[in-house]
Amino acid sequence: MRTENSAIAPNSIAVTTPVASPSSGVPTRKTLGGTLQAALGVAAFSLTFPATAWGLEGFGPWSLVAVRCVLAALIAGGCLLALRVPLPARRHWAGLTVVAAGVVVGFPLFSTLALRTSTTAHAAVVVGLLPLTTALFSALRIGSRPSRTFWTAALVGAAAVAAFTVQQSGGALTTADLYLFAALLVCAAGYTEGGRLARVMPGWQVIGWALVLCLPLSVPAAAVALSYEPVHLNWHGMTGLLWVAAGSQFIGLVVWYRGMAAIGIPKASQLQLAQPLLTLVWSVLLLGEHLTVAAPLTAAAVLVCIAVTQRARG
Repeated sequence: MRTENSAIAPNSIAVTTPVASPSSGVPTRKTLGGTLQAALGVAAFSLTFPATAWGLEGFGPWSLVAVRCVLAALIAGGCLLALRVPLPARRHWAGLTVVAAGVVVGFPLFSTLALRTSTTAHAAVVVGLLPLTTALFSALRIGSRPSRTFWTAALVGAAAVAAFTVQQSGGALTTADLYLFAALLVCAAGYTEGGRLARVMPGWQVIGWALVLCLPLSVPAAAVALSYEPVHLNWHGMTGLLWVAAGSQFIGLVVWYRGMAAIGIPKASQLQLAQPLLTLVWSVLLLGEHLTVAAPLTAAAVLVCIAVTQRARG
């Protein structure tokens, strides 16, 4: 991380597009680096649902969401303060508010409420459909126009993941599904806006300022929630809380936004097609959930779709 003054010289920190043309099929160093960073973000996000399930063993849903926001904001704020990062330009605050509402508050809240009654396998349908939704938001918000091949592969991948995760949960629609659908929409909006901002300011500052922006709400919310919801301190609960705060809410989003800025929002979003399957692996290892024989077949289909979307013009 390095200090950059986005308010004074935005052009000096803008992320440029790769030198090679999209149709050349030859990955540049920036493309490879961006893909790696986005993939690291996906790996961090894949632990979010299992870690949230652990966190719910020690905290109530509202307490878990509010405290994770406070802890993540303290980490981000400490980094911003230590590096003496100036305030973002006024024109960026509206976008940061969208990031805060969607990624910092909305997705954690809705997904945590869903996980009270849903398994992590069922909740994985959110991130299974998130890449397609993010690509749609990107097309509407910043005018990106991926190719027909890209959209076809993205739709096939999303359909494969959705079919697999819905089959895992028996296909029944519940109140948790409404929470998951809301989480899907707000997170896609936050990802799109964050990816756009990461083109003109460092990705870690995007999520950092979004977290700090939430402090005036998250601190009193945490105090109220902790006073009403019982807390049972245990190893699972504390480990889950620390991961969703530091790993998912800050570190994962830092590398994710940097990756999106380097390779583009549509392509980065398709890497998340692998996230539900990674989440299911963690669910087996950490939560003792059981997978069906459909898992390896779905994994193969998703990997093919990822390969197609990464090579398609977008």
